[in-house]
Amino acid sequence: MKEDFLQFIWKLQLFSSKKLSSTKGESIEVVAQGFQNSDAGPDFKNAKVRIGKQLWAGNIEIHIKASSWYEHNHHEDQNYDAVILHVVWEEDVAIFDANNKPLETLVLKSFVSAQHLSNYQRLFNAPKKWINCEQQIQDVSGFKFNHFLEQLFFERLNRKSNLIFNELDTCGNNWEEVLFRMLLKNFGLKVNGDAFYQLAKQLDFSIFRKVCSAELPSEALLFGVAGMLDNESESSYFKELKNEYHYLQKKFALQSNALQTVQFFRLRPANFPTIRLSQISQLYLKEAHLFSKIVELENLDSFYKLFSIKTSNFWQTHYTFDKESKKTAKRLSKSFIDLLIINTVIPIKFAYFQKIGKPTDALLEMMQQLKPEKNSIVSNFETLKINAPSAFETQSLIQLKNEYCHKLNCLNCVVGKELLTN
Repeated sequence: MKEDFLQFIWKLQLFSSKKLSSTKGESIEVVAQGFQNSDAGPDFKNAKVRIGKQLWAGNIEIHIKASSWYEHNHHEDQNYDAVILHVVWEEDVAIFDANNKPLETLVLKSFVSAQHLSNYQRLFNAPKKWINCEQQIQDVSGFKFNHFLEQLFFERLNRKSNLIFNELDTCGNNWEEVLFRMLLKNFGLKVNGDAFYQLAKQLDFSIFRKVCSAELPSEALLFGVAGMLDNESESSYFKELKNEYHYLQKKFALQSNALQTVQFFRLRPANFPTIRLSQISQLYLKEAHLFSKIVELENLDSFYKLFSIKTSNFWQTHYTFDKESKKTAKRLSKSFIDLLIINTVIPIKFAYFQKIGKPTDALLEMMQQLKPEKNSIVSNFETLKINAPSAFETQSLIQLKNEYCHKLNCLNCVVGKELLTN
């Protein structure tokens, strides 16, 4: 058993209140359990407890074993002087307060039902599974679970928006630059996402803005800073890019810093970094003030048109510099655009709307119109008969798995709470 389970029991008062008594034989009545404290200090603050005939107001501290009071040095911490009741599972030692009097102690073990203990053990002590509740998740109320999905969706969006606000601090509050960094990272997908993000941070965005109106310097800058022009090639286009990049280096006094190497291994040709960087270049050739445009657009069709781009001419017949291939426009696929909307457009619009105080309901509606993502998390939930008809649900399920299931945070999950309290 863990301490957070006892905190959960106390918070929801999941124990018999009849004939509740302290280890000194005093009757106990919980008038108010207090509010759970997430900062340093006692576990619950502003509680009210009647012990015997005296009503006490103060704090509650909870431990599995009473001796943890001394192990955690609470006896030396003034924050614990106002503790009115020590709630434990086992009293293995007597605890004294600041006045050297025995601290009133409640041993919960005698008052928690066998059913709640069984629920806890079934959830946390079962053989290792993908998630703790995989045999029981279907028993949870559909209404509660669907409401929880909406909470999870906004939790995930808030986490992403916090990252965006951090980026804004480093970018001088330049939304266009933050969008550029996010786009590059997401164009790189899982394999090259970090490398593309490093590229975006290394590249002076103001310089990119100056050259992105022309194809050759735009690609030269991206490929050059990414280190993709460091080697030699017989390709005439490679030589053009390299010469152009050398010119830009001198013109803008660009510094050459080692970046994470972009990868081709285990990528489909359509996701090669050469193709993705060319597409990014074409996107900014099409719309230089991209952030303003994204804020302006309001429906999916308009975003599909915005991201309807292809590579430059050279990359229509190449995937790498040295080998020619069959000519294809190499446009962004609809599924790739969906990922850009999910991971770039929606988060940055959400953060911006928060900043200016604009409602975000339309963003939720847009997510509900997008097709569900395909990944291992979504697939595993499907095997548990938890279906995701849209990107709204898939984003919510990713949040559920990463922030609750993976971290064994079942006591703060709607599913875990219902399974433990029934």
